[in-house]
Amino acid sequence: MPDRQIQDRRAKFARLIVAVGRKDRDAFSVLFEYFAPRVKAMMMRAGVPEQRAEDLAQDTMLAVWHKAHLFDPAGAGPSAWIYTIARNLRIDALRREQRAQRAEGEALQHPESEQPLPDARLSASEAEEKVRAGLANLSEEQMKVVTLSFFENRPHPEIVQALGIPLGTVKSRLRLAMKRLRTLLEEPQ
Repeated sequence: MPDRQIQDRRAKFARLIVAVGRKDRDAFSVLFEYFAPRVKAMMMRAGVPEQRAEDLAQDTMLAVWHKAHLFDPAGAGPSAWIYTIARNLRIDALRREQRAQRAEGEALQHPESEQPLPDARLSASEAEEKVRAGLANLSEEQMKVVTLSFFENRPHPEIVQALGIPLGTVKSRLRLAMKRLRTLLEEPQ
């Protein structure tokens, strides 16, 4: 194709994309008819199954509709701009599929049992007893801060307001309480 025809075609597509940026449906229809089959073919050449290639072509053209106002005719050519959108969507889809496969594989490797094993229940029960004993050994001031922070899930500024003490005191009491609990929980029974 002679250079003049290529330049004319680029200019035509650039004008169409700019018109689509103004939500011109007729311009979008022309772009869609020309590029959707080409994007689908590009996807299939890249090894994408036909139905998924069709979906990606549709997604690409939808992105063109939404992003046309961002197109800069002085920048990349219209075809390059559209094919770049398509390529990026294919890469995103591939990454999503890989994440889903990894998550599925991890779920198969670590199946979640609805009922904990008896030794796990016993271990949890023992840990709970240790925590209760540790909490009983905290000072009244530390216990108030721990209760508000961990059991009532209140942020530090609310604890400051509820107890009428400075933020530094809240943090200090929490830190000392956690240190004391850690020491008590690490001691052999």
